[in-house]
Amino acid sequence: MNTKKLANRVAVITGAGGGLGAECARVLASHGAKIVVADINSEAGLLVAEQIIKLGGEAISIPTDVSQETSVQAMVSAAMAHFGRIDILYNNAAILSAEQRAGDRDVINMDVDAWDRAMAVNLRGAMLCSKHCIPHMITLGKGSVINVTSGLGTMGDLTLSAYAASKAALIMLAKSIAAQYGKQGVRANALLIGLAPAENAHATMPQQLLDIIRDNHLTPELGTPKQIADAAAFLASDESSFVTGSVLSVDGGFCSHTPSFAATRELFAQMGSNTM
Repeated sequence: MNTKKLANRVAVITGAGGGLGAECARVLASHGAKIVVADINSEAGLLVAEQIIKLGGEAISIPTDVSQETSVQAMVSAAMAHFGRIDILYNNAAILSAEQRAGDRDVINMDVDAWDRAMAVNLRGAMLCSKHCIPHMITLGKGSVINVTSGLGTMGDLTLSAYAASKAALIMLAKSIAAQYGKQGVRANALLIGLAPAENAHATMPQQLLDIIRDNHLTPELGTPKQIADAAAFLASDESSFVTGSVLSVDGGFCSHTPSFAATRELFAQMGSNTM
């Protein structure tokens, strides 16, 4: 494997101050990319940038509220002033805090402020970052936009209705960008990620729920942040130069089977046969 497949390229990664975004920043840096750590938490973003620099990479941290156009414009301007180019945009920022989860429920019980927050951060944030990064990619004649989506963006569930709707829209946003700017060298894809617990994620999820989710994967275990970041590196690099307007699922097969899969597998095990 060419470990420097992103050499001399500049990657803007939103929500990179922790969790999956931070791991993506570290992995893309290991492939030679220069990283713009864009996060609303300035202290967390600075720590990630410092980690990358200590490992021999190049990175800057720019405090960014992706839901606000002026903040996004300032981030892109600072990135261009420092690095002089933008090749990769990884739209990872999303709001899924405990407070947000409490308000983002089924539609009847939806807190409208929670709905608006989900759309502002998850969807408008990706649109704004794309709006202001893509012109610089067009100048270069190539670029890669990656929208982080979720299985909840493709399947109905009992809660997190706003999060799910925003993640579904990110798939279409990627397809729109691919259609609109593909002839100018800009690719866009959605990365559908499965449950890959990071240091700041899913700590409050009950073990019983994690067990149910794990049982519906087609892999022995849940994913890891590194597995998600490796897929992002693929979409960011020329290895995926003929891949655009697509959805790449990195979810352990969670979204690939019937809803009755786990229960049916258990029944077949009890019967000792997979014939009815």
